[in-house]
Amino acid sequence: MNTKEVINIEKLVYSIQETNHYFLNQAQKQVNTALTLRNWVIGFYILEYEQHGEDRAAYGQRLYKEIVVKLKKVA
Repeated sequence: MNTKEVINIEKLVYSIQETNHYFLNQAQKQVNTALTLRNWVIGFYILEYEQHGEDRAAYGQRLYKEIVVKLKKVA
């Protein structure tokens, strides 16, 4: 390989690395956004379930333990 080919290969490798890094970061951001939205929606479901339209709910550890048991049966 001559010097020009080496430089071009180094540029190619650098471009591939940068592209890969950029899209990995984008994927991580999208996953983080999706998980945040998922958690918000699950919290909303729990809130609606417990409050039954009331302003406040009186729930505690019982509900969470019951949810965990049922989710483990599905998994």
